[in-house]
Amino acid sequence: MKKTILLLLTLVTIAFAGECSYEAKKLNVTWEAYKTPLKIGVGGTFDKVAITTADKTSKKSFLATTTLTIDTSSIDSKNSGRDAKLVKYFFDVQNVNKITAKVLSVTDKIIKVAISMNGITKTVPMRLDNADTLKAHGYIDLADFHMLPSLAGITKACFDKHQGKTWQDVEIKFELETGCL
Repeated sequence: MKKTILLLLTLVTIAFAGECSYEAKKLNVTWEAYKTPLKIGVGGTFDKVAITTADKTSKKSFLATTTLTIDTSSIDSKNSGRDAKLVKYFFDVQNVNKITAKVLSVTDKIIKVAISMNGITKTVPMRLDNADTLKAHGYIDLADFHMLPSLAGITKACFDKHQGKTWQDVEIKFELETGCL
């Protein structure tokens, strides 16, 4: 009888061993913008990022069906004065309250992400730096999202600190750790 129960438990364990529902354990979305003619980087993150996914059966399907929604008022550059200026003189200039990023495709080295900002969606290729922790980085051009009035706003507000130059390219990165429930 004990052998039968052990055999049944082993079979049940084997049958369910492959079943897993992936979830996000850690998510970091970071950015680096550039100022001054020397192109000095200023970076930060967002404190409010919502994540949704449609398929949680594998790590790859989890990533391939993920959408991030970023609350732009939650920007965090580790400088509250700078954060307030970025909200007021950049995002608020064109009423950009959120940014969405939807993964379109995933290969071993490239992730294509549809980024929506200011009512415009562009496909942005991002280099997959680490497939295990799902680290990726890429660049956006603010002109592609018709954000040049916002760029002019932050350039004017920070004219002296930026020495009259704020660059329109921004590096974006994300790191997503997943785990099996």
